[in-house]
Amino acid sequence: MSGIIFDKAVFGPIKSRRLGNSLGINLLPTDCKICNFNCIYCECGWTEPKVSGKLTERNHLKTELRLALIDLKAKNFPLDSITFAGNGEPTIHPDFIGIVEDVTALRNEFYPDAIVTVLSNSTTLSKPRIIEALLKTDNPVMKLDAGSEETYQIINRSLAGVSLLKTVENLCKFEGKLIIQTLFLRGEYLGEKFDNTTEKEVKLWLQHIERIQPKYVMLYPIDRATPAKNLEKVSQEELAAIAAKVNALGIETKIYG
Repeated sequence: MSGIIFDKAVFGPIKSRRLGNSLGINLLPTDCKICNFNCIYCECGWTEPKVSGKLTERNHLKTELRLALIDLKAKNFPLDSITFAGNGEPTIHPDFIGIVEDVTALRNEFYPDAIVTVLSNSTTLSKPRIIEALLKTDNPVMKLDAGSEETYQIINRSLAGVSLLKTVENLCKFEGKLIIQTLFLRGEYLGEKFDNTTEKEVKLWLQHIERIQPKYVMLYPIDRATPAKNLEKVSQEELAAIAAKVNALGIETKIYG
């Protein structure tokens, strides 16, 4: 297993390029990655088949988060976000809904000005209760990395049979109360060349964005080592050109380098 693996249920805080001072929450095992995607750029490395591990227990997380927040508060640390991230897709945890409630309550107690963020790959949204839980957070940040089905599958390599069109349909159910994150890149993997920055791909992606009507869109390039080789980082100039097209739809865009 290559890549960055978070060895604690509560980690950081770290300085995030998107979220400021962010205290991370990992609901997945602390010794391996479990995800229903196998993204070619994932900082945690490849999703290994048939890997099992102990998920973070709800009561354990609640205790660990309380202790971390007490410590940060005693140090007068300026916390901006409590962020569900970690070693895979957080919403696949069976207690995700209850854990969101616990985290929100602790945020309210210790850092009422901080936001609760979930970084999700958007694959579990066929379950209405997952959407309800995400809407209880301040910052549901949902992945949408391609305009076409072909490019979506090459980049994200769904292990759950999730399609791009179904994902877009589910994202529309948020009625605009979400943020879309998209990583732009190009390269070759297993003999297949791909590029989600082409005119065709961006046009299709923009159609999805216009349907979803998010609060804003996060655009960013590769920033860390990737499990797949032969991937190219997209320039800030290219991201700015794509952002201008999103802005023309009346939707705010934020670019991260």
